Amino acid sequence: MTAMPVAARPGARVLKDHNLAEIVVPGVRYEKRPAKTPDGKPAAGLYNAWIWLDNPAQYNSYTTEMVKGVIAAFRAASNARDVNCVVFTGVGDKAFCTGGNTKEYAEYYAGRPLEYRQYMRLFNDMVSSILGCDKPVICRVNGMRIAGGQEIGMACDFSVAQDLARFGQAGPKHGSAPIGGATDFLPVIVGAERAMAACVLCEPFSAHEAYWMGLLTDIVPALKVDGKFVPNPLVETSRVVDETGRIVFGKPKTGPALEEGKALLARGTVDLALLDAKVEELCAKMLLTFPDCTTKTLEELRKPKLEAWNRNKEDARAWLSLNMMTEARAGFTAFNEGAKDDREVDFVLLRQRLAEGASWVGPLADEIQPKSKRR
Repeated sequence: MTAMPVAARPGARVLKDHNLAEIVVPGVRYEKRPAKTPDGKPAAGLYNAWIWLDNPAQYNSYTTEMVKGVIAAFRAASNARDVNCVVFTGVGDKAFCTGGNTKEYAEYYAGRPLEYRQYMRLFNDMVSSILGCDKPVICRVNGMRIAGGQEIGMACDFSVAQDLARFGQAGPKHGSAPIGGATDFLPVIVGAERAMAACVLCEPFSAHEAYWMGLLTDIVPALKVDGKFVPNPLVETSRVVDETGRIVFGKPKTGPALEEGKALLARGTVDLALLDAKVEELCAKMLLTFPDCTTKTLEELRKPKLEAWNRNKEDARAWLSLNMMTEARAGFTAFNEGAKDDREVDFVLLRQRLAEGASWVGPLADEIQPKSKRR
């Protein structure tokens, strides 16, 4: 006999609504999909909540309104008595999320530290809503997970990625510091040295390297060529020994191998069927656990991330706000207004001018803009 959902049972108690607001925000989608057991059968009256960043034209970067929507969505999913797991993802196959919307940053928040301070209160609440969700949270990495996207992704409990995805931070390259979670979470997850390299150098890395570093629960192929899935052809998908004798994973291919990989990539199509299957598999495994015991386990395992986050988030908020008057103002403007291949300030000129004692009050921010913008 199929179990009847609680709300539909005769004489069922009318339950209170603990949500703060309705989720009606452009750029954020919330849906409940039927939960399934490991054999694929629907579990009547039970669901997995899917929270979608829906801004693919801007690589699912989050606007101020979208941040509000994510907070409301996680609150709703956490409160939902019939929800088993939460899946946090992005629309399309290009990006999960590339962080804050740089157009909004450059055109509204740059030069307005008090406004950005209020925005950062919302951002902090978004991260905290993920870390405080009463349900397991799976980041479905459908594409790039960069900058703030990497930070909200690391706040999740599990991450499953398609192997064409790229990961990394962008802070010091674009006028910020990755203190919206990366400097808190990365040392906990991958260790101090790898965290230092990721946050300071801002060099992107492949899903295969992310898996090897411990950032991902699992990875699956997404490129389909001639009807068959093939691993990412642009990287070495098994461990290799580099020219220094170091064992590396996910190393980018070079030379003829890279050209062959690009040709194979051009022939294929991106299909996220295996990603969805892996996410459903993970949700199904958690369906067969005691819900309260699972929540308590999550709370305990989140503590290292939470302790670092709660210790630093307010100081980070204050610094990031003031930085909107100096380096962030210059960096976000450069990214927003520079040519596609020329979006960074002239770092050498900036350092030279600062060494001469130049003030940020004046023409300095304009002097260091990308050459394509200065012309």
